[in-house]
Amino acid sequence: MTTTIPTTAAAVPVGPGLSMFDPIFIGIDEFGQPVYLDVIYRNLLTAGEPGGGKSGLINNICGHAALCDNTRLVLFDAKLVELGPWRDLADAFIGPDIDQGIDVLRRLLVVATNRYAWLLANRRRKLADGDGMSVIVTIIDELAMFSTVLGTKQQQEEFSTLLRGLVSLGRACGMPVVAATQRPSWDIIPASLRDLFGYRAAFRCTSLNSSNIILGQGWAEQGYTASDISPTNQGAAYLLAEGGVPRRIKAAYLTDTDIYNIADYAAWTRRPTTGTSTPAVNPTEWEMAA
Repeated sequence: MTTTIPTTAAAVPVGPGLSMFDPIFIGIDEFGQPVYLDVIYRNLLTAGEPGGGKSGLINNICGHAALCDNTRLVLFDAKLVELGPWRDLADAFIGPDIDQGIDVLRRLLVVATNRYAWLLANRRRKLADGDGMSVIVTIIDELAMFSTVLGTKQQQEEFSTLLRGLVSLGRACGMPVVAATQRPSWDIIPASLRDLFGYRAAFRCTSLNSSNIILGQGWAEQGYTASDISPTNQGAAYLLAEGGVPRRIKAAYLTDTDIYNIADYAAWTRRPTTGTSTPAVNPTEWEMAA
């Protein structure tokens, strides 16, 4: 007997079924084994010289977050093009505008403070998967543009102070931060900020000191230095994560076509339900912080 499927049946969206509470695949280690990061309760700092492969790691994380259910993106990209493919999926996309960047960071801190008030009222210390709150992932490409180039010295200091506050508060309330820079120097990544990032990835650097600025003082002297990564080995990095000892990894590579295809698919999965104007995630919490 043949079963006929009515052509008027409503389409069933097919999503990837990912969550920010799932480990994120970022590449392989030197033994060819897959490498995953639990970004939800950590912050990630990545740095290295131009062309080293930072954008590949950033886009892997951005792609995972874009495909996740109940997850929001806040993107900072002064160059516009590195995170630009994801701009239509973001609650906020900040280009070379430090005033807008400061305003968005202030709003994020309001959201974080409200979440901690909720956690306290519910006798909890961190957000869990079943709580129903969206995960807000903040990704900053080229941190140096906002902390040393754009705006006045006072604005740069305010941006850095607000970012330090968000990195400090975001870990337990479902608001992780991922930041990248091409300039691993003490004025860009002071120890007080670096040490708040539980995960650190050092792509090729030109000196032992630059590698230490990312990973932490003393690792280069123990043989863990990103200055020994070949200039032709893009995507290779030292990752300091679980275990407390840096290990060599190779970040997974996405072509521009891959990135835009993933972004388009993620936008499709987040589209409003047929016949309604309800967005895929509840905007109330973010709007209340405006």
